Amino acid sequence: MPASTPRSTETISDPADTERQLEAGEQVDEPELSTGRKVLYWVGIFAMLFLLVCAVSTIGDGFKALGKETAEGLFAFASNPFVALFVGILATSIIQSSSTTTSIVVAAAASGALPLSIGIPMVMGANIGTSVTNSLASLGHITNKREFKPAFTSATMHDFFNLLAVVILLPLEMLTGYLERISAVFAAPLQGIIAPDPGQADIVAKTTDPLVNIITAGTLALPGVIGPIVTVVVGIVMIFCAVRFLGIILQRVMVGTARRILHSAVGKNPVIAMVAGTLVTVLVQSSSVTTSMMVPFAGSGALTPRQIYPMTLGANVGTTFTALLAAMALSGTTGAGIALQVALVHLFFNLSGILLIYVIPLLRNIPLRAAGLLAEVATERKWIAAAYIVVTFIAIPGVVVAIAAFL
Repeated sequence: MPASTPRSTETISDPADTERQLEAGEQVDEPELSTGRKVLYWVGIFAMLFLLVCAVSTIGDGFKALGKETAEGLFAFASNPFVALFVGILATSIIQSSSTTTSIVVAAAASGALPLSIGIPMVMGANIGTSVTNSLASLGHITNKREFKPAFTSATMHDFFNLLAVVILLPLEMLTGYLERISAVFAAPLQGIIAPDPGQADIVAKTTDPLVNIITAGTLALPGVIGPIVTVVVGIVMIFCAVRFLGIILQRVMVGTARRILHSAVGKNPVIAMVAGTLVTVLVQSSSVTTSMMVPFAGSGALTPRQIYPMTLGANVGTTFTALLAAMALSGTTGAGIALQVALVHLFFNLSGILLIYVIPLLRNIPLRAAGLLAEVATERKWIAAAYIVVTFIAIPGVVVAIAAFL
């Protein structure tokens, strides 16, 4: 008999197969890393997360330099709730921060320049616009079909959840005014509480600002609109690099015990995942950073889009913290009560969306299925992914606002 060929002791597991085994409660035998490799990989993870936060800040600075005044000027065209919704989407896509948009709405409402009936749909639009960043981050996996499909699904399910929430809750608010009523009840006891300025509470920004300032000092010094455009491009390249390398590192480090711990702590318990998403977003003061952070976990197979789903909802809640602090910092000033109402509307809108969509089984899977179908098509036709981002966050809102401006 011919001598048998020795089999290699090293096997490469498919992340999808591993996830199915973990979800079924089966034991997954994966090689544990040496201590030295673990330390090296974890240093790499934190370095890529740091680069990711810097990238989001750099893109934001570029867009602000390119058109923050333009974004704020869009508020003048919000003549009715429908247009206000699209103003919120477009302004947030330009500013790259729902927290910033909501804080501007808070300040405008406090000064009396913006009626609450217009501010509420604008806040809802900000919730949709903020998800453009993680959709961009998912393009970092576009060259690998197996990675891109779950990455793009995890990014766009955030879009579809926010869109579904607006489709249901905006008409409900226009008919009943429930958000305005609830926020008024809770705003009254909070008016006497003085909170710190949100900029002073942003610990992560203080850590990343030195690098971001070095980058933007060079790019924004370029003449005219070239500087802001180059800044945005540099930020996008940084985010692609951070997401790509973070995904590669996660594929190596999320094995054995590390994978089982992550799956048990976050993957199996939606409540814990939601709380984790909220806390991380409060810490970094940006839901864009939190949701973009989750994209490489999906692409690497460390977590499935279904497991990431509640974390994105937690990020929706956490992003309301900045505007709430900004409103409470206005305590004692004229219009402070209205400012608190706007901030609380943002909070209660996101909580309502979770209770209505995620808690009800009939609606829970709609964002996930819609995102999965879009990812299926975009995986085969890459241009659809880019077209989706441009059309959803720029073209459609831009056309609606342009029509409102000319009427």
